[in-house]
Amino acid sequence: MAISPEQKQENKIISGIRITVEHAIAGIKRLGCMTQILRNRRPFIDDTFLLLSAGLWNFHLRTA
Repeated sequence: MAISPEQKQENKIISGIRITVEHAIAGIKRLGCMTQILRNRRPFIDDTFLLLSAGLWNFHLRTA
């Protein structure tokens, strides 16, 4: 069953977005603190780690 040209175009757009998101998630995980279990009881510390990881990854992308 073949897909139409419109469906192919839509799949290209979706896959382009998906690969960008997957690369961003992989970059954030390179820091290490996002792949380990967080055993801290402070509220919102996981959000802080995610914010810092994303910021460091964005900094890396801009300086590379």
